[in-house]
Amino acid sequence: QVQLVESGGGLVQPGESLRLSCTASGSTFSIYRMGWYRQAPGKQRELVAAITRGGNINYADSVKGRFTISRNLAKNTVDLQMNSLKPEDTAVYYCNADALNTVWGQGTQVTVSS
Repeated sequence: QVQLVESGGGLVQPGESLRLSCTASGSTFSIYRMGWYRQAPGKQRELVAAITRGGNINYADSVKGRFTISRNLAKNTVDLQMNSLKPEDTAVYYCNADALNTVWGQGTQVTVSS
């Protein structure tokens, strides 16, 4: 089994930055992709960014050029650097790992407001 623990998040003003971090533990050898999803109130959960074990990355169109996903295989971490944040980025952000099954973190709130 894989477990995920997230950190980061909080309240920032538009244009500011935040960094989210996710650490995986357990059967990490089975993970072939990790990523970040988000869910805003009244909306469906959506992919923000993901990175495969082979290093392939994809981003949601809405965050391209502003967010950067990175990973450290040795530490089993995946980070999401979020720059130029907008109010529409406000959501609960979830770390995700695709392994023998799909695993989710507990979620961390990101609020962008002036």
